[in-house]
Amino acid sequence: MNSVPAFSPVFSNQLHELFRWRRDVRHFRCDPVPEPVLEGLLATACLAPSVGLSEPWRFVRVDDADRRAAVREDFSQCNADALADRADTDAQRYARLKLAGLDDAPHHVAVLSHPDPVQGRGLGRATMPQTTTWSTVMAIHTFWLAATAAGVGVGWVSIINPARIKAILDVDPALELVAYLCVGYPDGQAPTPELERRGWEQRAPERREWVRR
Repeated sequence: MNSVPAFSPVFSNQLHELFRWRRDVRHFRCDPVPEPVLEGLLATACLAPSVGLSEPWRFVRVDDADRRAAVREDFSQCNADALADRADTDAQRYARLKLAGLDDAPHHVAVLSHPDPVQGRGLGRATMPQTTTWSTVMAIHTFWLAATAAGVGVGWVSIINPARIKAILDVDPALELVAYLCVGYPDGQAPTPELERRGWEQRAPERREWVRR
């Protein structure tokens, strides 16, 4: 029988620092992450909880240069559309933001989710079928924390058209695109979000308070 580990106060403090230093990275070095490290991050991601033990996530390495170029083109179009929807000062501030690391990141990872996998036999999904998506997000977050602990940066690109990205990647159309991740060693690190440092938004103190009923 396995013994239950005891987590020390030192570890708890280090874990808090890991949470604090996890960033949405947009500035990457170009040198690749060693394959054993990438394989280890995927293995750790698969320790994430999932509804009914369904493991609905599908991690897709996007290595083909033409597919990556097509993804960058889709991002550019979606980003231009998003900028066009803004006006005046807001548009100027938006235009100054670096919103993706697609050009520099050595690794691209698409994360998809099966909305109704056979695995798990439907447990826990009858009343809340979206829990498969949430399970996949848990795997992404686990991947992200493991990457941060290994000194690897992750950036989540959401300014893309999911249908076009799935077509570019030639994946099962039944799968849901949940995330497109840039992965690589960060070119600089900070304990605060870049959007906060650039004055786009600030954390809300009231989010740190319980809502009571």
